Amino acid sequence: MLSQRSCDLSPGRAWEVLRGLRVASGRDAADVFLSADTAGASFFAGVGPDDELRLTRGAGREEIRAFAFGDERPTLGYLGYEYGVARMGVRTGKESPLPPGVLRKYAGYAVYDAARQRLDVRGLGDARRWVEEMAAQAEPMAGASRPKARLLRPSLDEAGYLRAVRQALDEIRHGNTYQLNLSIRFGFEAPELDAGELFLDLAYRHPAAHYALFRVGAQVVVSTSPERFLRVRDGEVLSQPIKGTRAFDTFRQQVMDELTTSPKEDAELSMIVDLVRNDISAHCEYGSVKVFGHKSTFVVDNLVQMYSNVAGRLKPGSDVVDLLLDAFPPGSVTGCPKKRTLEIIDRLEPHARGVYCGSMVALFDPRNMDSSVAIRTGCLDTSSGFFHFYAGSGIVIDSLPRAEYAETLAKAGKFFQHMRVRSE
Repeated sequence: MLSQRSCDLSPGRAWEVLRGLRVASGRDAADVFLSADTAGASFFAGVGPDDELRLTRGAGREEIRAFAFGDERPTLGYLGYEYGVARMGVRTGKESPLPPGVLRKYAGYAVYDAARQRLDVRGLGDARRWVEEMAAQAEPMAGASRPKARLLRPSLDEAGYLRAVRQALDEIRHGNTYQLNLSIRFGFEAPELDAGELFLDLAYRHPAAHYALFRVGAQVVVSTSPERFLRVRDGEVLSQPIKGTRAFDTFRQQVMDELTTSPKEDAELSMIVDLVRNDISAHCEYGSVKVFGHKSTFVVDNLVQMYSNVAGRLKPGSDVVDLLLDAFPPGSVTGCPKKRTLEIIDRLEPHARGVYCGSMVALFDPRNMDSSVAIRTGCLDTSSGFFHFYAGSGIVIDSLPRAEYAETLAKAGKFFQHMRVRSE
């Protein structure tokens, strides 16, 4: 059992700890899951990875369950999109540079609660001393030195994306899918890029609900997602699918009103809510699955986005691994019906998605977990200095191809801004 110590920590001091974790290396290397809300930025960090499960596409729930619940330590990691595609019985020849999934346990953990301004550490010795050690490693935020990167050819240029949207609309008209998420893979040559600095700079300038920094060998995942996939607290389940987006330069109430009164955006969200209800119902008590706060809105990255809350209660005999795997990959970034839509996506997109549209996951015990939908997510290859990330849009019968392309670029905006992109 890991010993636990606590100390009070101001938000400014917490950012110093995060900066210290960014430069930690060797045995003390850290993976960080950060959440931002009205109380500020909280984080959950695993320090000194000492046990790891690398999933194959065929890995099942028993393997995951045995690793995650084999001892009391929390598990951090990700499930990649192609892992979910394989679980749905869809064949794809696309390969990601990352394993289909990685789950990890650590020698120590640091958990900062922004609402209480309290840091708990497990297996890291004295909390106050550990904070001082991390703060001593901290480097100043270096937003002014953001690298200038060379933009490489995207997986779909404008003409290619418009063509793919039209093909998706044909599939909808023929009844093969009702909604489909279509993405673009962007690539940059950025040899000076530091993934930890990117993570912190974006979190500071563009707060969102679910940031993550996760290292896999030479690859470093940076996820800046606003979307919760599944949270379970003492068996109480919550999913918060996002569908519906409006970009703005200057926020006005009219922007939000246009989003919430749009029949197209309403249909887009409602279809995914029905899919999520179905996905979680198999492992929730009968009659417990409810929808509330339908067409709620929030602002992130100069976008107004719309979401709903889908809640339930985990039933006896099911655990969080059952719930996670049988709802995976997330419906909001696939479409419905899910399996047929996955097949169409595989044909329309020339790229593997990797971690993108998978999930960053924290597993605590059989009745407690949290996870995000890995959107606004990229990966740095530290050996080559190549950074790639993705953005996409949901296609429904009322979609206009050029509007969907503009929405996709708007979602990519914060990465473009940080990289000070140039094309050659």
